[in-house]
Amino acid sequence: MTDTASFPEDIGLILKEQREARGLSKRELAAQSNRVREVIYRLEAGQESTVSSLMAVTRALGLRIRFERAGMPTMEELAERFARDDDDAA
Repeated sequence: MTDTASFPEDIGLILKEQREARGLSKRELAAQSNRVREVIYRLEAGQESTVSSLMAVTRALGLRIRFERAGMPTMEELAERFARDDDDAA
């Protein structure tokens, strides 16, 4: 599995997909990561959270965060991101 996150919402989608793939509820993931359920809601929605919470949740999912040098988002990434916004508004 290789997912790239260019926006906070991308991180949220990846976390949600991985949680669901493991058959975990938000409550179960919160317990496994020693966080409150609100943290899971916020992360999956691409909202503000602490780095320590993000690390705890990714660790509980068996994931690792990797940093790489990146430039500006591609036109395809921007189009996909804004298409998701349009879908959410509908």
